[in-house]
Amino acid sequence: MATSAEVLIDAYERIQQVVHGAVDGLDESALTYRVDPAANSIAWLIWHLARVQDDHIADAAGVEQVWTAKAWYDRFGLSSGDLGIGYGDSAGEVARIQAPAEVLTGYFDAVHEQTLGFLRGLTDADLDRVVDTQWDPPVTLGVRLVSVISDDLQHAGQAAYVRGIILRTR
Repeated sequence: MATSAEVLIDAYERIQQVVHGAVDGLDESALTYRVDPAANSIAWLIWHLARVQDDHIADAAGVEQVWTAKAWYDRFGLSSGDLGIGYGDSAGEVARIQAPAEVLTGYFDAVHEQTLGFLRGLTDADLDRVVDTQWDPPVTLGVRLVSVISDDLQHAGQAAYVRGIILRTR
């Protein structure tokens, strides 16, 4: 019988598989391609899902985000004070996110490793801990972890879809 932590680890591993499948082998022009001027690029989608995971998991774990701890902002050409996660980004802000595949997957993989380290130490009882009181009802750790999985898989799937469009038009 699998533990809750093992089930969560499996789900987060699936995100990593989709992320790599969406990005691997694409050049920077493909990664920044947008199907229309207001659409999200693969680069932005992968950066955003990694930022959400980094922000939310670091907060729940009580650790520094990989983004700042390992200066990933610099590899994306952004400032150390840019802590945004992409929520509500304008078309211009989406266009700012430009990076080669190895930077996108490198950042995601670093976040993924921090996430797995946190998940490995969880017990079932930990999942009931309230991590965010700004919502009604307050958000528990279990709900937050599933929310990140849902958000990340949706965006990874969108990136895979855009990849398919790009490959069909080349």
